[in-house]
Amino acid sequence: MRKTLISIVGPTAVGKTSTAINIAKQLDAEIISSDSRQFYKEISIGTAKPTELELKQVPHHFINHLSITEEYNASKFENEVIEFLDSYFKNKDTAILCGGSGMYNDAVIKGFDNEIPTADAGIREELKQKYEEQGLAYLQDLLLNIDQLAYQNIDIRNSKRLMRAIEICKLTGKTNTAVRKGIEKKRNFDIIQIGLELPRNLLYDRINQRVDLMIHEGLIDEVKSVVSHREKNALNTVGYKEIFDYLDGIIPWNLAVEKIKTNSRRYAKRQLTWFKRNERIKWFLPNEINKISKYIRTTIQNT
Repeated sequence: MRKTLISIVGPTAVGKTSTAINIAKQLDAEIISSDSRQFYKEISIGTAKPTELELKQVPHHFINHLSITEEYNASKFENEVIEFLDSYFKNKDTAILCGGSGMYNDAVIKGFDNEIPTADAGIREELKQKYEEQGLAYLQDLLLNIDQLAYQNIDIRNSKRLMRAIEICKLTGKTNTAVRKGIEKKRNFDIIQIGLELPRNLLYDRINQRVDLMIHEGLIDEVKSVVSHREKNALNTVGYKEIFDYLDGIIPWNLAVEKIKTNSRRYAKRQLTWFKRNERIKWFLPNEINKISKYIRTTIQNT
């Protein structure tokens, strides 16, 4: 019998965790997180990790297994997940891959593109110097001029992501999209791809409510606890960068909170742009559990 990996994706705050747990219970499956921020054990509130109660309902994997001091990437994630699934599928028929990090999700489903060149120290040092001299706007403008599609689809407030995208263009003479057109790896399991979405106004309300809850649960104390590691890529993300600015006295508290909400909404929009390009994803509302379950079971039966 063929084994099946069910991918559940969608924008932040749409309800991926609760949907994945519901489906996992029905199928006696376990959940693999493909949220690249939930890997790190030091940060939980700002990454909206599953609660202790949720983690107890269904076994979760690839959550809290790294420290923010460790270097990690999509290629390592692919290798580790595939190795895990090789063992897991000896005893189980289905697994759930759940998260909103498009590159990490694709790494498992399609395979990470081996054609992408490794970092170039000379180019990276040049970009770092320009960044220090001219700021983030320089990197944003440069990427926009040489690779507009990459500019539209990555976090343009993340200096490391910007530099990497620019570096790929400079090394290959091609856009990121052209370089990443590798051949998909053939997996020894079937894949069903589910997407969750909501009307924009409802999604944005949920994002705002989630940020308020994070603040109430102690996000500022969590950020303070990792401030000595602020240069790490794991912390160069929404919810942490804004509070670093507040702690540095650059912006007042109310503006920091509003920026987290605004940047979270922008991130959700970029996530949807990434996932909507994949025509294999079947889209549902998060409360359509019965429809999702029926679609999964019918697809498995017809495979």
